[in-house]
Amino acid sequence: MSKDPRLARAGVSGFNKAKRTPKHKTKSHVVVAKEGDKIKTIRFGQQGVSGAGKNPKTTKQKARRKSFKARHGKNIAKGKMSAAYWSSKTKW
Repeated sequence: MSKDPRLARAGVSGFNKAKRTPKHKTKSHVVVAKEGDKIKTIRFGQQGVSGAGKNPKTTKQKARRKSFKARHGKNIAKGKMSAAYWSSKTKW
């Protein structure tokens, strides 16, 4: 079984493995998402903007994280085939 051409085109090592894309003009990350037999290339995240991280320390960072999760909660719940899911997992 040969590698899927979408993996090589996106430059990732495997399915469901996000990677930074510093040379992309607008999006900061790319992932080739696979759920069952559905495969989709997803670009997500604003270039040059960091999330609050997994362990926010300041009150401002905690508020940013909470606002992001509240704003995108419905889309994050859609699972691996949504950009919000990957953004939440990778950047927040």
